[in-house]
Amino acid sequence: MRVKLLGAVFFILHSSFFISPSSAQTFENRFTRSLSDVFEDVQKQFGIRLKYDIDTTGLKLPYADFRIRAYSVEETLKNLCAPFDFVPWDQGKGLWKIKRFEYPRRKPEDGKKLINYLNTLYNNKAQWEVRRDTLRQEVRQRLGIDPLLEQSRALKSKMQLGKTRKHDGYSVQNFNLSTVNGHTIKGSIYTPKGKKHIAPSLIGRAGGGSLAGSGYPLIICPIGHWNKGRYNDDLQRRLSSLARMGAICVTYDLWGWGESEDEVGSAAHHTPEAHIMQTLHGIRILDEMLKRKDIDKNRVGVNGGSGGGSQTVLLSLLDDRYTAACPVVSMAAWFDGGCPCESGIPIMLSAGGTCNPELAACFAPKPMMVVSDGGDWTEFTPVSEYPYLQRVYGFYEAKDQVKNVHLPNERHDFRKNKRQAVYRFFIDTFGLDESQLDETKVTLEDENTLRFSPRK
Repeated sequence: MRVKLLGAVFFILHSSFFISPSSAQTFENRFTRSLSDVFEDVQKQFGIRLKYDIDTTGLKLPYADFRIRAYSVEETLKNLCAPFDFVPWDQGKGLWKIKRFEYPRRKPEDGKKLINYLNTLYNNKAQWEVRRDTLRQEVRQRLGIDPLLEQSRALKSKMQLGKTRKHDGYSVQNFNLSTVNGHTIKGSIYTPKGKKHIAPSLIGRAGGGSLAGSGYPLIICPIGHWNKGRYNDDLQRRLSSLARMGAICVTYDLWGWGESEDEVGSAAHHTPEAHIMQTLHGIRILDEMLKRKDIDKNRVGVNGGSGGGSQTVLLSLLDDRYTAACPVVSMAAWFDGGCPCESGIPIMLSAGGTCNPELAACFAPKPMMVVSDGGDWTEFTPVSEYPYLQRVYGFYEAKDQVKNVHLPNERHDFRKNKRQAVYRFFIDTFGLDESQLDETKVTLEDENTLRFSPRK
């Protein structure tokens, strides 16, 4: 009688699983549960909070409870997220963010592992230069930049200049340059007023004696994704101040931003084409600026922040005419840049896998300064990326030529302390006139004034 009763109970329970498999976990349905329900249980079990902007509606997780590791919230979340290509990020204080997988972004510890791996690939200058040359070649090939450069240069387009606007110690002039396939790039040139300057400290250095009176130093300034783009107030303060101190500075629109947006639309910025075209524009602008007789070709710098920092590294890699580089709040081994204008073309797959710090190292032994802060992905630069750069520069006995200014209490921006670091670098490297550094003398212009219109 007891055997029959147990059999009846088993039959009833077993049958209920098959009648409503969605409401029970069984071997047959792979112990599946709703991902949302599992997340709720995990928060209670581990005493944590989960924050996510992903849509979990309708997502089912097979073998859900078997993925939980009572001894590790990190392993648990990795196991729960992996089937959906989600990634857990520890925010500290019991908060975890659940994000979709991002191909250009890794974890900080992954960046350290990559740096350690790269360090095993070369132990001297000769080994490094083999790697460097391979990187340069593959990046160029992946971008497909050389055929476009050839087409653009064949046009023999001249830079059209707008009306000169005179300010205290400098002037501003907008420009328009035809590049390729009917496209143009527009920007602004900030020029010093008065005599060319070189600090006495540079006279007597290698080549320094020939610098005095030979022309103004030139700084190409690609922009990042800052508010108002090329019309941004902090950008104007930086370029105007550098011009007041004696450097010609040039900035230009991102692809699909500013006046480029008028031409190709804003959606164009979120395409791989943006990565290619912004690189092309940076090189072509340098071509045209170096035709000027008032430029000192021995003092040619590149400086930008955030996405402009990514472009700074890329331009310094591809164009040997630069003699100094200064990427700001951008360079990390674990983040390649989240916008297609920085990572739309898979250049980081070059030479079996690379990162911006290794691309930046290709600039050795020429002067470079990296500016980082404690509030973005450059947080670990002083203990990871910077020592790596010093090691490569050490192959040339030039460790003193690469510097890092780290601002641990600041966040991702290009405010005063970052600009002051940039000023110091170019004062020391290009011999600018520090006595003319005064941001209160800068005239901030509105967007309409900074847009190109031909001289009449």
